[in-house]
Amino acid sequence: MSLGDWLFGLFEGMGPEGVILCIFLLFMIDALLFPTLPELFFVLGFGSDDPDWLFGGELLLAAVIGELIGIFSLYYIVSKVRVPERVSRIAEKYIDFLVVSDERIILVNRIAPMIPFLGAFIALVKRWDPKKCVFYIVLGCVVKYGIILMASGFFATYLGSDTAQTVTLVFVFAVIIISFIASYIRKKRSGLES
Repeated sequence: MSLGDWLFGLFEGMGPEGVILCIFLLFMIDALLFPTLPELFFVLGFGSDDPDWLFGGELLLAAVIGELIGIFSLYYIVSKVRVPERVSRIAEKYIDFLVVSDERIILVNRIAPMIPFLGAFIALVKRWDPKKCVFYIVLGCVVKYGIILMASGFFATYLGSDTAQTVTLVFVFAVIIISFIASYIRKKRSGLES
C-alpha cells in the first residue's frame, strides 16, 4: 500500500473535505520529504467526488498551499543548518548547468523535473530571491494543475466520469514519462549523467 492509498483510505469517510486535506498533505510531503506522484492523486482526488469547478479550485488551492508549506519548511531547515560552503558551491554549479539558472527554472522544473528538494536549493543558491521563487512556484502549480483540471473536466463532459478518469490518468502518466525523458536528455546534454 502506498502513502497516497493510505492517506486516501484515512480520509475516505470525510467526503470532499477529506480529499482536500489528503491533497494538501500529499503535496506538502512531496515538496518536503520524498516524491508522492501528486499529479496522479490530484486526478484521483478530483474524480473521487462529483467533480465541479468549485471543488477543483479548492483542490488547486490545497495543492498550492501544501507545496509552498513543504518547500519553505525545507528551505527553513536548510537555511538554519550549518551547510558547508562546498555544498552551496555544488548546488550553484548544478543550477548553472541547467537551461535557465535563475528562479525561472522552477517553471521548467514543472515540465522536466531536474531540481529535487527545491526548498534546499532555494536556501543554498544565494542569488535566488525567495519572493520570486514563491511567484514561480504558485504560477507553475496553477498552470500545471489548472491544465490537468481542465483536461479532467473536458474528458468528464465528453466521455463520462469513469472513462474520463482513466483517460486523464493516462494523460498524466504520459506527462510524467515525457517529463522524466526530457529531464534525462537535458542532464545528458549538460554532462550531469555519466
